[in-house]
Amino acid sequence: MILTSGAALAGSAFLHSAKKVQAKEILQAERRSARPVWEQPPLTPGRDYTPVVTPDNVSLEYRIVKGAKVFHLIAEPVRHEFAPGLQANCWGYNGRVHGPTIEAVEGDRVRIYVTNHLPAPTTIHWHGALLPSGMDGVGGLNQRVIRPGETFKYEWTFHQHGTLLYHSHHDEMTQMAMGLMGMLIIHPRNPRVIPRVERDFALLLSEWFIHPGTERPDPNVMEGFNILTFNAKAFPGTSPLVVRRGDRVRIRIGNLSAMSHHSIHLHGHFFRIAQTDGGCMPEGGQWPETTVIVPVGSTRTVEFVADNPGDWAMHCHMTHHVMNQMGHGIPNPVGMDTRGLDERVQKILPAYMTMGDRGMDDHGEHVEMGHMAVPKNSIPMVGAWGPHDYITMGGMFTILKVRERLESYDKDPGWHENPPGTQATHATPEELSRDGIRV
Repeated sequence: MILTSGAALAGSAFLHSAKKVQAKEILQAERRSARPVWEQPPLTPGRDYTPVVTPDNVSLEYRIVKGAKVFHLIAEPVRHEFAPGLQANCWGYNGRVHGPTIEAVEGDRVRIYVTNHLPAPTTIHWHGALLPSGMDGVGGLNQRVIRPGETFKYEWTFHQHGTLLYHSHHDEMTQMAMGLMGMLIIHPRNPRVIPRVERDFALLLSEWFIHPGTERPDPNVMEGFNILTFNAKAFPGTSPLVVRRGDRVRIRIGNLSAMSHHSIHLHGHFFRIAQTDGGCMPEGGQWPETTVIVPVGSTRTVEFVADNPGDWAMHCHMTHHVMNQMGHGIPNPVGMDTRGLDERVQKILPAYMTMGDRGMDDHGEHVEMGHMAVPKNSIPMVGAWGPHDYITMGGMFTILKVRERLESYDKDPGWHENPPGTQATHATPEELSRDGIRV
């Protein structure tokens, strides 16, 4: 234990020292030249590294001009669907909420143009990037704000690799609450630095408050958020993560929620926490987990081998974070004896229906069956129908689908069929008698 702790401390000191030297070298390199540090041919996605898949989103296109990768982000109002039945007027980039994922390679010179089509000034901060102060994007501190109709240019060389973020850094409470954020992924120049994977996913966590029946996020809310999202989608609007059995999988998780940390849990597998937004963790410092806490303003990258076929839940384990809009401001009738209540109230309110006396599963199920109305442009508190019954989860919930055979990663393979003997079912009288169970 003493040797292990000493090694960890020594490694920590080395990393801290290396980071200080790196920051100094970055400033010197930026002042010397606008050319990439490594005069090598650009790496090819698919051949040299696995491109990132951002479920329900895309990676931003770029062109190469005189050795620099040139991107263009347009901040603009976007009409966005969080889940079937719920749309809102948000702010995003390039017609998307959240903005498209930006991918680059360590050593790349990047030039990112940002055009403002919003009704308000804005900026962009490159969260976690080591770059010159004038490119950091904090309005008023590092630059003048980008006023409506203006286009600004950000340019620097990536001297790091890892999972980073980008977001507005002007009137952050309003602009981030409206959706102005995205993922920033830098692949290592040396592919041996991190293990090669077959599937590399990016998930951006966020939280919103949209009053039932309204069509705009409320940026003034500080608690009780009622829309919790992976990549700006709430279940049942989230797309599954589709992999083949045996695939090495990397999931990059970023959290730009307003107030909440998230405890992301994966069923059916354990993973290793391999990276933070500060860089790679030494292999000896990684530990196996099934749940990773992602603090606000941080990223955590997990890696595992998908060796267990099936449909596996992946969700925030803070239970109110797997609920949708209708889960707030309601009375608590759980366990109440409601026999005869509906009949009495319906004499005054013919459409009345008692809800919640057996928990929250009836909220979503009754809406799905058409037995209960919700306000226009609103969604039930929980879920959707699954292959066996109603799934009583919403919000930050998605499904990892591990299959022996796949036609394509891009096609949802449908529901998993459990082999005989591997499905929980009703216990038979013969089984109960055999095992001495009395019910």
